[in-house]
Amino acid sequence: MHGTAQDETTRGLALGRSRHVAVVDSYLNDFHCVAKTGTCIDAQTITGGLGSGEMGPYKIVNNFLEAAGENIIFGGGAATTSPADIEIRRNYMFKPLTWREGSPGFVGGTSGKPFIVKNLFELKNAQRVLLEGNVMENSWGGFSQAGFAILLTPKNQNNQCPSCRVTDVVIRFNRVSHMGSGMTMGTGLSDAGGAASGGERYSIHDNIFDDIDGKSYGGFGAFAQVSSMQPTLRDIRISHNTAFAPRTVFILGVGVDREKIANFEFTDNLISVGEADIFPTGGGDKNCAFRPRVQGPANVVKNCFANAAVTGNVFVGSDKGWPNGNFYAKDADSVVEDFRGGRAGNYRLCRSKASHCKKAVPFAGSSAGGRDPGADVDAVNSATAGVA
Repeated sequence: MHGTAQDETTRGLALGRSRHVAVVDSYLNDFHCVAKTGTCIDAQTITGGLGSGEMGPYKIVNNFLEAAGENIIFGGGAATTSPADIEIRRNYMFKPLTWREGSPGFVGGTSGKPFIVKNLFELKNAQRVLLEGNVMENSWGGFSQAGFAILLTPKNQNNQCPSCRVTDVVIRFNRVSHMGSGMTMGTGLSDAGGAASGGERYSIHDNIFDDIDGKSYGGFGAFAQVSSMQPTLRDIRISHNTAFAPRTVFILGVGVDREKIANFEFTDNLISVGEADIFPTGGGDKNCAFRPRVQGPANVVKNCFANAAVTGNVFVGSDKGWPNGNFYAKDADSVVEDFRGGRAGNYRLCRSKASHCKKAVPFAGSSAGGRDPGADVDAVNSATAGVA
């Protein structure tokens, strides 16, 4: 299923009110909208989560999916229910860098304007979702978003979906590369002032976020933005991920007059800190993460989260100050087998003196069951083998 190289084609497949749909072994490419001179603003290969009545289950497996806006999105409009039981496995979600203005071989619309780029995967209305074993490449900012690859952001779009929710989401064994920032998880009011129904129960584990680069891809250079307004974000588990972000681990935002994010776990990750451990989303002293360098990471965690567990992580380049039970390393080159500047490296922890490793790192095998902090590289490689 194809668009054309320079014309506008809004989407490949709109799932609408469908049930029991599978998209398997397919090739969808050249879906894009042109900035400023075009007639559309949001292009996808597959979109769902709009309408009334039961929606799902859906199976999206072993496809090539190329779109400028969101490669896959659920939600973003009027709905009375949430689609459920969505399996998204072993897809190659891709945006060619030739779509980026100024890149060698640039291809845009016939007007010469670039295509509108947003992200690789976005949920605004979905429940019981599995995102597993996908290869996801190239997300940059410059339009209405800032180069985040994955967004979990329930939205009551235009106050037309107060029942919209993003709940019970598992993201595992994916390799995500070349982006302005990694993920954003958040709740907030729509532009019309309405709240969604819920954002909760996320399990994000054993993923590799590779080549996060805010300068190159027009973003912030963060691993994740986490913010909560209304409804309260809760029940988030982020464990055994590997990410090398050049600027910060978290961009945080929770109003001091609002309920804290409940049941937040950030454990056993291998993560770089960059310029600072935490940045606030804004809001001055009304934000729990106000002046994070003065507070220190441990106090920010205490002020922003209820029942938080932040342990077993390896923070690379941090000045310390996270809650007790974490580990610290000066630089990634001394920690992993072959860092390669955080671009397509071998991110297994050094367990012995061999290859690029000068010695075994003291935190190897420190996680439950003798596992290393960070993603299970072998499991990620196995889950994504042959995805292209």
